Amino acid sequence: MDPGTLGTLLLVGLIIIVVAVLFTFVPIALWISALAAGVRIGIFTLVGMRLRRVIPSRVINPLIKAEKAGLDLSVNQLESHYLAGGNVDRVVNALIAAHRANIELSFQRAAAIDLAGRDVLEAVQMSVNPKVIETPFIAGVAMDGIEVKAKARITVRANIDRLVGGAGEDTVIARVGEGVISTIGSSDNHKLVLENPDSISHTVLAKGLDAGTAFEILSIDIADIDIGKNIGAGLQTDQAEADKKIAQAKAEERRAMAVAQEQEMRARVEEMHAKVVEAEADVPLAMAEALRSGKLGVMDYMNLKNIEADTDMRESIGKGSEVKKDDDHTKGKR
Repeated sequence: MDPGTLGTLLLVGLIIIVVAVLFTFVPIALWISALAAGVRIGIFTLVGMRLRRVIPSRVINPLIKAEKAGLDLSVNQLESHYLAGGNVDRVVNALIAAHRANIELSFQRAAAIDLAGRDVLEAVQMSVNPKVIETPFIAGVAMDGIEVKAKARITVRANIDRLVGGAGEDTVIARVGEGVISTIGSSDNHKLVLENPDSISHTVLAKGLDAGTAFEILSIDIADIDIGKNIGAGLQTDQAEADKKIAQAKAEERRAMAVAQEQEMRARVEEMHAKVVEAEADVPLAMAEALRSGKLGVMDYMNLKNIEADTDMRESIGKGSEVKKDDDHTKGKR
């Protein structure tokens, strides 16, 4: 191969490589699409996006949609939102939906809502088509002690102005639950709640529970209502059981005190008996001392012994008669 042909081939290959790199680095097709859609953007702007590590299609395609929808947006706005970590396509879709629904929504607010972590497109759709939030069964106790369970459906509409910094669905459900419980608790009778369940929704709705939230409550409807346990009767039963245990404890305390007092009396009886035995032991000594001192004569002592013997004999005869009567009575029964 002659040197001229080789040089020509090398030149053609170099041109192909340069064109491939150019088309890879510079989105020519995207630039042509933007021009065809009426979006004027320079080729060097696209190259600058590549240098700033911005994917051009993530900015240009939403810009084309915005241009076709009649929105006045610039490349710098979309690119800055992309660099901030936002979802450019979702913001543009939300702006288009708000524009079609005649909802006032600026790009700055939509970008702020998106950067705050909320779905701005879903918020716009919820503003047009309100969302229904269903609460779990909420239990409240009426004044007569009967538990009433209610399930509510909350129709809410997104409040665009309060999406940044406003509370979410959990707060709305908690506030509605609190309102339902307080309304049921203030009812004199559970039958009144069953007869007029709409009184719960009217009372709760009048409290302005959507203050500080990202939603506007349109209506609160009671979807289901049911009777639960008789809490009042259960509390009375528990109180009666507690009173019973208290009374039993007090009775056991009094019994223990009586037993202790009985034991104390027995100890005192034994103590007195010991004193009697001690006193009886002193009698012979006193008599001996009286005999020695001449204060008691021998005949007096003998008479005293005779009287004691006679008394013992009478007691023995009396006990024998009682035993015989008991035996005769037992035989008569047989």
